[in-house]
Amino acid sequence: MTDYFALLQEPRRPWLDPALLKAKFLARSAELHPDRVHGAGEPEKAAAAQRYAELNSAFNCLREPKDCLRHLLELELGRKPEDFQEIPADLADLFMEIARLCRQANAFLAERARVGSPVLRVQLFERGQEWAERLGAMQGRVGERREKLIRELQDLDAEWNETQGSTAARARLLRRLEEIHRLLSFYTRWNSQIQEAIVQLTLA
Repeated sequence: MTDYFALLQEPRRPWLDPALLKAKFLARSAELHPDRVHGAGEPEKAAAAQRYAELNSAFNCLREPKDCLRHLLELELGRKPEDFQEIPADLADLFMEIARLCRQANAFLAERARVGSPVLRVQLFERGQEWAERLGAMQGRVGERREKLIRELQDLDAEWNETQGSTAARARLLRRLEEIHRLLSFYTRWNSQIQEAIVQLTLA
């Protein structure tokens, strides 16, 4: 497996500052851009293009906290992070709320699609805005939970170097990082689901 941290000359850690990572990426991009070997032979050009593509993949992975965490866990554990077999109890109520709200929004969209009258469509547009606002509020709640996890991730990053020499402490930290990755996966999926419904509602 390619070590994306090494490609961007970053230490393996749970959290990377987005601004610093972007600056590192831009500097490395300038060094490895295929245009720098435009006069070379085809094999060297192909190799340069491959290196540049890998660098872009590394940046796209590491700039997203969930993907960065997944990659770190794969490198550290030698396997992919485990998924939850079922939704944790403390998330079940939120999941049910999101599912119910999205079902209701989809029912409204189906109703709106059957209406041909311009007058009725104006009335339905207003109702659609109300649904979009309700979904937006739910998206805000999901976002708050995600931000809380990001803050915890930053705190755990501070512990990362301290656990370097302790197998037990590092194992405990990795277990919590794996849990955070699973939770971020839920929040990312739910946010996308809600955003798709909002987009559909705001279309005329």
